[in-house]
Amino acid sequence: MSLRVLIIVGDATETVDTLYPFYRLQEEGFQPVVAAPEKRTYQMVLHENRPGWTITREWEGYQIQADIAFEDVVPEDYLGIFFSGGRAPEYIRDHPDLIRITRHFFDENKPIASVCHGVEIPARAGCVKGRRMATVAKCQFDLEVCGGIYVNEPCVIDGNLVSGRTFHDNGVYVGPWIKMLVAARRKAHGSNGNGNGAEHYRFATAPRD
Repeated sequence: MSLRVLIIVGDATETVDTLYPFYRLQEEGFQPVVAAPEKRTYQMVLHENRPGWTITREWEGYQIQADIAFEDVVPEDYLGIFFSGGRAPEYIRDHPDLIRITRHFFDENKPIASVCHGVEIPARAGCVKGRRMATVAKCQFDLEVCGGIYVNEPCVIDGNLVSGRTFHDNGVYVGPWIKMLVAARRKAHGSNGNGNGAEHYRFATAPRD
């Protein structure tokens, strides 16, 4: 079983939503693979509700390089998937290959995590019916209209699916998802959970293209 884990992004992906799990995966010996509509550099953003504002303000964040385009993803090669937030999900959720990828992880019961607007992707893919999920309050409708169950908590675990509301919940929901990935790795590689540890460390920290 591969140690690779997909992170789904697009332009205007939220910076903290994305980078926290990106580095946590590496800490645990996994290789985060950034997937997007095209293999290129994407502009992330910072989202915050400032005092006196009734809507989210947006600033430019760091950039992130996509390792692979959606059309080239073979989902069987990946252990889990993460749906990041920001405005990107609204614009990429109709991509047919992203829908194909998303359905694979739900159908195969692999570890899945979602935060904030990330819920829009599995909702569009028809994967949330009857599933309990956290998301930012403004996406409650998107979840419920597609048959999902909105839960206003920092970490919601429903089988193989872990979700949080916003990046403020990163320290609560990402950990349980990582534990699911570790359990899946252990099942695939044997009781020690990581096989050749030196090989995994090199795999997780190799220079990116």
